[in-house]
Amino acid sequence: MTGWPTAPVIYEIGTWPWLAGLTRRYGRPVTLGTVPGEVWDEVAAPGVDAVWLMGVWERSPAGLAVARANASLQSAFRAALPDLTDDDVVGSPYCVRRYRVDDRLGGPEGLAAARAELDRRGVRLILDYVPNHVAPDHPATVDHPNWFIQGSEAALAADPAGWFEAAGRILAVGRDPFFPPWPDVAQLNAFDEGLREATVATLTWIGEQCDGVRCDMAMLVTNDIFAGTWGEHAGPVPSAEFWPPIIERVKRAHPGLVLIAEAYWDTEWTLQRQGFDFCYDKRLYDRLTHEGAESLRKHLVADRGYQDGLLRFTENHDEPRAAAAVPGGRDRAAAVAIATLPGATLWHDGQFEGRRTRLPVFLGRYPDEPADPELRSFHRRLLAVAPRVRRGEWRLLDCHGWPDNPSHRDVVAWSWHEGAARRLVVVNFGGRPAQARAALPWPGLSGRSWELTDLMDGRVFDRDGDELADEGLFVDLPPWGFHVLTMESA
Repeated sequence: MTGWPTAPVIYEIGTWPWLAGLTRRYGRPVTLGTVPGEVWDEVAAPGVDAVWLMGVWERSPAGLAVARANASLQSAFRAALPDLTDDDVVGSPYCVRRYRVDDRLGGPEGLAAARAELDRRGVRLILDYVPNHVAPDHPATVDHPNWFIQGSEAALAADPAGWFEAAGRILAVGRDPFFPPWPDVAQLNAFDEGLREATVATLTWIGEQCDGVRCDMAMLVTNDIFAGTWGEHAGPVPSAEFWPPIIERVKRAHPGLVLIAEAYWDTEWTLQRQGFDFCYDKRLYDRLTHEGAESLRKHLVADRGYQDGLLRFTENHDEPRAAAAVPGGRDRAAAVAIATLPGATLWHDGQFEGRRTRLPVFLGRYPDEPADPELRSFHRRLLAVAPRVRRGEWRLLDCHGWPDNPSHRDVVAWSWHEGAARRLVVVNFGGRPAQARAALPWPGLSGRSWELTDLMDGRVFDRDGDELADEGLFVDLPPWGFHVLTMESA
């Protein structure tokens, strides 16, 4: 397989519930090593460059006990899965006991078989790494206590939810600076040199089994954020940042390994500079799901190099399902945007079919939900079309209108240009009809006719080149409507 594309399309699969669904579908146990070839064909659809098998590592019995005893978690489980049974609660994939593929999912041999099936289809494999915390029964809590934030008996007595005892030591429960502790994990100390060495070794080990690694909550271990979270408990701030020397050594071992940072709090640029290939674009997600066209436009004026290092999404396992949270056509307009902008694109298993229930990661079974065939067809078409669009030079376009018709303010447009190929994406990012003119960036339009073909529905529009050059492309779009256009001389 050749190297990674510059703007990969990634498909996230929650491994445990996915395999449980296949087990029901085929009436026999299905693990990573026994997934039928026809299923890998479905997963490796045209336009997919990589599959992220989320949650393959060995889960923690101690973390599972916490999940089954926690009233708040149990309430969330029953909301997602009303017919919940004890067997449905399998523990969090981010409460890792060992970085070894869980035997219940097929073990290391099953993962190797899955990777080989993907490789045969030209698709890369992405796995997880969690730098901030591990399971409370991870062997290191006993063997390497200095890798963890440590406290005192007094700290445990004062805050029993924030500390726990392991082999005679008081260790911190994992958390970020803005929320209560996560009750099922132990907090690693990102300032400890031994922990940093162990991180290199673990990431290098993971890199032998996949083509890319998604690093959970990567910003939590940057020096400023970690010091702000843990203060004197962490010890002196190291002179070196956490990620740059680690990434340099891991990439020396695996030059083609792509590293993806789950990033929040506007830390994307920091993490890009520290060596990550792609960082979550949570800010764009918020704009697409909660804000309007002007907000989207402001986001897209960022430097192209920065945008190329972002991972765009409208759904993942941490966010509500798009079909439920972004209804009424807005979900499709947002999907067109993330599929045709610079940067990487992330889709989530079940998103194409219109699943509406966000499954807590602790659960190993999806609820039964009817698929939306028309929505699936839309996404499959978009997935196939996007690689034909995202090539060459990208440019955000100006959209203008008329004094008595402000609807043009809801229209956002951008272009791609490579050689003679010209592509245009125009989106009405508003809940009312909109008319606008998009100023085209190309010289030489005048004096001939142009044929514009919408790749999503096949419609063809004939336009006069003089009008396109002087006034721009006129569009009249329904609420949340869009065009994905190629433009050729007639």
